[in-house]
Amino acid sequence: MMIIDIIGGGIGGLTTGIFLKRKGFNVRVFEQTKEVRSLGAGIILANNAMQVYQKLNLSDKITAQGSYVSSVKIVDEKLETISETDLSVFESKYQLKNIAIHRGKLQRILMDEFESDELFLDHQLKGIKKKSNGCLLKFNNDKDYNSEVVIGADGIHSKVRQLLFESVKIRKAQQICWRGVLNYNLPEKYSHQAVESWGKGVRFGFVKINDQKVYWYALKSIHKYRKQNININDFKVFDSLVADIISKTDEKNIHTAEIMDIAPFKNWSVDCICLLGDAAHATTPNLGQGACQAIEDAFVLAECIEKHHILKAFKEYEKLRIKKAHKIVLTSYKIGTIAHWSNSLLVWLRNRIVKTIPLSIQEKQMEAIFKLVII
Repeated sequence: MMIIDIIGGGIGGLTTGIFLKRKGFNVRVFEQTKEVRSLGAGIILANNAMQVYQKLNLSDKITAQGSYVSSVKIVDEKLETISETDLSVFESKYQLKNIAIHRGKLQRILMDEFESDELFLDHQLKGIKKKSNGCLLKFNNDKDYNSEVVIGADGIHSKVRQLLFESVKIRKAQQICWRGVLNYNLPEKYSHQAVESWGKGVRFGFVKINDQKVYWYALKSIHKYRKQNININDFKVFDSLVADIISKTDEKNIHTAEIMDIAPFKNWSVDCICLLGDAAHATTPNLGQGACQAIEDAFVLAECIEKHHILKAFKEYEKLRIKKAHKIVLTSYKIGTIAHWSNSLLVWLRNRIVKTIPLSIQEKQMEAIFKLVII
């Protein structure tokens, strides 16, 4: 059985490795960090991602360590509802809940599926040299490995992608994002809700990730990115709950990042090398589908590799995944733009329009996201 090498030990790379291992393939996962440290943040695994993990018999473990989310709310600065999407219809349809969980806990669940000789830490990819029967992977620690198949799951700044597709453009959304986790007693009504508050050029979201902890994120429009601490004054017009959550979070548990994505491009593979997840279709976080789409990739790619020779498998994977992934990238970018309008009249108009979107349309949009491709 061939060895399949995965560059990147994040959620997408690990999920792909588990699928391939279950199908009998030998797998090596190369991660550039010396120690796997998960960002101190949460993640919402939407129903499509949980369907994938159910196929791996991991959904119960994930559910046990997270908190279920049965509705998604868009609210104004005073936490008054603009739009609410009830997820219970999909819970009934798929017999699975959407789960909010700490990234570290999810990563540990995934890593526990690997043997020590399948995970290679401190391996930062330096180059790929094509050979007649595959390629040679060269790492910054001066170690080289012959490889038959390479999957680049190394994120938005993917070295694999840079080596294959030099012209791919990273798009900056002109937004800065802070993410934090803290022990906090949310009001009971928010126990199983994912809430996002829209203001003028700023947003704030929060969700419980277990009985004690709350994950929150805040975004602000910027002209030019520079790493900076969150300023509570940017959220002074919001409900007092927002300032309370921010002020009670230890600074060392607040992480800052610039929001960006990748302009959609075709052909995620060249010869025996293929891209997956953010390396292929990084998206802004406005639909909560970045990691979920990488998880879908893992399922589809593993199925294709099992059914076809490798070159055909990559093409089938692209054909099955590219349309949905690109639509989510483009839709998410548009939502992020609209959510950050700062003109008072446009903000009023935005909120009025979002309020009038029928429930049937909301459910149809969710169904398109949650439905997995039939292979």
